[in-house]
Amino acid sequence: MQLVILLIALGGLAAIGYYLARRKLLSAVGRESIRPHSMPSYHSWYVAVWCALPSAIVLLSWLLFEERILEALLISHLGPEYASLSGEMLGLLLNDIRNLAAGDAVSRAADPAPLAAAERYSGMRDTARAALLVGGLALAVAGLAWSWHHVAPDFRARHRVERVVRIALILASCVAVVTTVGIILSVLFESIRFFSIVSVGEFLFGLEWSPQTAIREDQVGSSGAFGAVPLFTGTLLITLIAMVVALPIGLFSAIYMAEFASPRVRNTVKPILEILAGVPTVVYGFFAALTVAPALRGFGETIGLDVASESALAAGAVMGIMIIPFISSLSDDAIVAVPRSLREGSLAMGATRSETVIKVILPAALPGIVAACLLAVSRAIGETMIVVMAAGLAAKLTANPLEAVTTVTAQMVTLLVGDQEFDSAKTLAAFALGLALFLATLALNVLALYIARKYREQYE
Repeated sequence: MQLVILLIALGGLAAIGYYLARRKLLSAVGRESIRPHSMPSYHSWYVAVWCALPSAIVLLSWLLFEERILEALLISHLGPEYASLSGEMLGLLLNDIRNLAAGDAVSRAADPAPLAAAERYSGMRDTARAALLVGGLALAVAGLAWSWHHVAPDFRARHRVERVVRIALILASCVAVVTTVGIILSVLFESIRFFSIVSVGEFLFGLEWSPQTAIREDQVGSSGAFGAVPLFTGTLLITLIAMVVALPIGLFSAIYMAEFASPRVRNTVKPILEILAGVPTVVYGFFAALTVAPALRGFGETIGLDVASESALAAGAVMGIMIIPFISSLSDDAIVAVPRSLREGSLAMGATRSETVIKVILPAALPGIVAACLLAVSRAIGETMIVVMAAGLAAKLTANPLEAVTTVTAQMVTLLVGDQEFDSAKTLAAFALGLALFLATLALNVLALYIARKYREQYE
């Protein structure tokens, strides 16, 4: 509750500082009849930022380290028989104390010492939140008074505000980069652990995928087979089917909307087509499992074909429908970007509109179209829900689209469902599959950017 009050108070004080700074500057300008260095809005934002920013930094820092600080204080107040516990037992005890303080269930009957520790934990947390509220408000008021004192016609408020904005943008970029690096390193380190158990050659070139392993040494069970070729084959098969569906529909719709459709039709059809990109993938999965797959099976029975209830054809067809907006929208942008002089020159030489599209516009827009197709392929490779619900989980090495197959993403979901032991090859295999998937999509994205940048200048 204290944190909510602090945030509301910071917003109110920042608004008050914004109004007071603007009023002070306009009053000074009117009284002295001079032109200020910065516009009133920059002075207002300067005061508002320095009113809210210091308290926000303190609040964020406290939220990041609150648990560690309170746990350290709590451990120091526990008796020596509790402080000397092992790391796992001490963590379980602290978790029980937090649950007792919150009124939740605990893993065992509470002793008097944990009950007293829970009361102490609640008291320390409430005291810290109250101190944070008072200190944050005091810091906000001090920042408001200090920044308001600097408001003057000759004060360079614009430079100060733009510097703060630039620093905020740099920090946001750094957070994005650090997050990406962290994801890559976490997947890489777990993959290295997997490859210390299973060889890279067996993983990349093995023809059998059966990750089930015995849990205990004395238990009779499979030792596991981690050949990922069936997964790669299933992924490529479904992606190929999806592109066969999406590429002609998306490309032809982009050509029509860019070259032949009237502005009214384009403004109506293009948003409707792009709505497909906003449909959740689980909805596509339900559509594939409940509508498309039974329809394909029924049609196959009528013509004497044995179509599985969960088939690569059903998953690939629905996935193709899903990625139509990617190809259509990006291809449309590439076609529209072709200089008008090329169109007019072709038409002036006597070419028809169809000949202009085929022989002039499409070759000029080809880099953008190829990049759109590669990005759509990477999107199809990383799809999960449609495959899980419509293609099955059978790791078969087959090129028959009428059979059930599985993909890399579907197996990653299967391997990480439920409580897992992250020391077994079965669980670590999910990280190896994630690394392979990351490298494949990264290569496709880099190739798409390379093609788009290499050939773009030829038509500018």
